Amino acid sequence: MADAWTLARLQQWISKIYDAKDRQRGVSGTFMWLMEEVGELSAALRGGNKQQQAEEFADVLAWLATIANVAGIDLDAAVEAKYGSGCPGCHQVPCVCNQAEKP
Repeated sequence: MADAWTLARLQQWISKIYDAKDRQRGVSGTFMWLMEEVGELSAALRGGNKQQQAEEFADVLAWLATIANVAGIDLDAAVEAKYGSGCPGCHQVPCVCNQAEKP
Protein backbone atom coordinates (compact mmCIF):
# COMPACT_ATOMS: atom_id res chain seq x y z
CA MET A 1 0.00 0.00 0.00
CA ALA A 2 1.27 3.46 -0.88
CA ASP A 3 1.78 6.12 1.75
CA ALA A 4 -1.39 7.93 2.74
CA TRP A 5 -1.97 11.36 1.26
CA THR A 6 -1.71 13.92 4.03
CA LEU A 7 -2.12 17.66 3.76
CA ALA A 8 1.64 18.04 4.10
CA ARG A 9 2.31 15.48 1.37
CA LEU A 10 -0.25 17.09 -0.95
CA GLN A 11 1.22 20.54 -0.41
CA GLN A 12 4.77 19.30 -1.04
CA TRP A 13 3.74 17.37 -4.17
CA ILE A 14 1.83 20.30 -5.64
CA SER A 15 4.87 22.50 -4.98
CA LYS A 16 7.15 20.07 -6.82
CA ILE A 17 4.84 20.02 -9.83
CA TYR A 18 3.74 23.65 -10.10
CA ASP A 19 5.73 25.97 -7.80
CA ALA A 20 7.46 28.06 -10.50
CA LYS A 21 4.21 28.68 -12.41
CA ASP A 22 2.27 29.32 -9.21
CA ARG A 23 4.72 31.92 -7.92
CA GLN A 24 4.62 33.76 -11.28
CA ARG A 25 0.82 33.80 -11.14
CA GLY A 26 0.81 35.09 -7.54
CA VAL A 27 -1.86 34.90 -4.88
CA SER A 28 -4.51 36.87 -6.78
CA GLY A 29 -4.23 34.87 -10.00
CA THR A 30 -4.08 31.60 -8.10
CA PHE A 31 -7.14 32.56 -6.07
CA MET A 32 -9.09 33.10 -9.28
CA TRP A 33 -8.21 29.57 -10.43
CA LEU A 34 -9.32 28.21 -7.05
CA MET A 35 -12.67 29.96 -7.42
CA GLU A 36 -13.11 28.54 -10.91
CA GLU A 37 -12.53 25.04 -9.53
CA VAL A 38 -15.03 25.65 -6.71
CA GLY A 39 -17.57 26.56 -9.41
CA GLU A 40 -16.79 23.34 -11.28
CA LEU A 41 -17.23 21.38 -8.05
CA SER A 42 -20.59 23.06 -7.53
CA ALA A 43 -21.71 22.01 -11.01
CA ALA A 44 -20.48 18.45 -10.46
CA LEU A 45 -22.36 18.20 -7.17
CA ARG A 46 -25.54 19.39 -8.85
CA GLY A 47 -25.37 17.14 -11.87
CA GLY A 48 -22.21 15.12 -12.14
CA ASN A 49 -21.51 11.52 -11.38
CA LYS A 50 -19.28 10.33 -8.52
CA GLN A 51 -16.17 10.26 -10.74
CA GLN A 52 -16.69 13.86 -11.86
CA GLN A 53 -17.35 14.93 -8.28
CA ALA A 54 -14.21 13.17 -7.04
CA GLU A 55 -12.10 14.86 -9.73
CA GLU A 56 -13.44 18.29 -8.83
CA PHE A 57 -12.85 17.71 -5.11
CA ALA A 58 -9.26 16.77 -5.98
CA ASP A 59 -8.88 19.92 -8.12
CA VAL A 60 -10.16 22.15 -5.32
CA LEU A 61 -7.74 20.57 -2.85
CA ALA A 62 -4.85 20.95 -5.31
CA TRP A 63 -5.61 24.62 -5.93
CA LEU A 64 -6.04 25.23 -2.20
CA ALA A 65 -2.60 23.67 -1.63
CA THR A 66 -1.23 25.84 -4.44
CA ILE A 67 -2.51 29.10 -2.98
CA ALA A 68 -1.28 28.08 0.48
CA ASN A 69 2.18 27.46 -0.99
CA VAL A 70 2.25 30.83 -2.71
CA ALA A 71 1.03 32.56 0.48
CA GLY A 72 3.55 30.68 2.64
CA ILE A 73 0.96 28.85 4.73
CA ASP A 74 1.51 25.33 6.10
CA LEU A 75 -1.95 23.77 5.73
CA ASP A 76 -1.19 20.94 8.15
CA ALA A 77 -0.21 23.38 10.90
CA ALA A 78 -3.13 25.70 10.12
CA VAL A 79 -5.71 22.90 10.35
CA GLU A 80 -4.15 21.56 13.56
CA ALA A 81 -4.16 25.01 15.15
CA LYS A 82 -7.78 25.75 14.21
CA TYR A 83 -9.49 22.33 14.49
CA GLY A 84 -7.10 20.19 16.52
CA SER A 85 -9.08 20.71 19.72
CA GLY A 86 -12.50 20.26 18.15
CA CYS A 87 -14.99 22.84 16.95
CA PRO A 88 -13.41 26.31 17.03
CA GLY A 89 -16.70 27.74 18.31
CA CYS A 90 -17.80 25.40 21.08
CA HIS A 91 -14.56 23.36 21.43
CA GLN A 92 -16.59 20.14 21.40
CA VAL A 93 -16.40 16.91 19.38
CA PRO A 94 -18.93 16.61 17.88
CA CYS A 95 -19.89 20.26 17.53
CA VAL A 96 -22.84 21.40 19.65
CA CYS A 97 -23.09 24.94 18.26
CA ASN A 98 -26.53 26.20 17.32
CA GLN A 99 -27.34 25.02 13.77
CA ALA A 100 -27.86 28.63 12.64
CA GLU A 101 -24.36 29.64 13.77
CA LYS A 102 -21.09 29.32 11.89
CA PRO A 103 -19.16 26.86 11.99
